[in-house]
Amino acid sequence: MPKAIWNGAILAESDRCEQVEGNYYFPPDAIRPEYFKPSDTHTTCSWKGVASYYTLVVNGQENVDAAWYYSEPKEAAKQIRGYVAFWRGVKVEP
Repeated sequence: MPKAIWNGAILAESDRCEQVEGNYYFPPDAIRPEYFKPSDTHTTCSWKGVASYYTLVVNGQENVDAAWYYSEPKEAAKQIRGYVAFWRGVKVEP
């Protein structure tokens, strides 16, 4: 079962992930919310839409904008609505 790990903590774990462009997107109910702090950062993907970000906070350390999601994705990416993906040193084990 895929899991996302950073700084010794399991951030998310699920067997219902979606894979898009080589990234695992975890369903919203699979993340451990105590590690996620909303960010004001947004980026735009031409085919997925506007991404929003979370800063991860584990054991007093922050990993700024290390998780992202699409709350209102375009039609082509509707299967990842609200799903969360990771980068910036977060290890995702398949």
